[in-house]
Amino acid sequence: MFSHIMVGSNDIEKSQGFYDAVFAAIGAKPGRRDDKGVNYAHQGALLMVRPPLNGQAATNANGATVGFTIDSPEQVDAWHAAGVSAGGTSVEDPPGIRQGTFGPLYLAYLRDPDGNKLCALHRMPVE
Repeated sequence: MFSHIMVGSNDIEKSQGFYDAVFAAIGAKPGRRDDKGVNYAHQGALLMVRPPLNGQAATNANGATVGFTIDSPEQVDAWHAAGVSAGGTSVEDPPGIRQGTFGPLYLAYLRDPDGNKLCALHRMPVE
């Protein structure tokens, strides 16, 4: 359904350090820079980090979360730890299992250096 997700940043260097760290923790390649910002591709998904085109400051979307599918609970934990070490902020409950509408999920939440809310999600096997 989605072709890409774009988040705003006021400091591309800082954002690239953060996103390179969280994506390295799940086996993804570092971001690729272009004249507009930094781009990440992993398992068919694309995330772009850009300063706003209108020249205004980037702000995070109240109520919005960008979710990433992660292969295992261990990778979710590594993603979360890498994000905190790279300048992100842990939010909500600590990483762990939560019951979702479609079964159990292993989740972790971070805010990136610009305040964008991120979620690492691993769908647990249904027993």
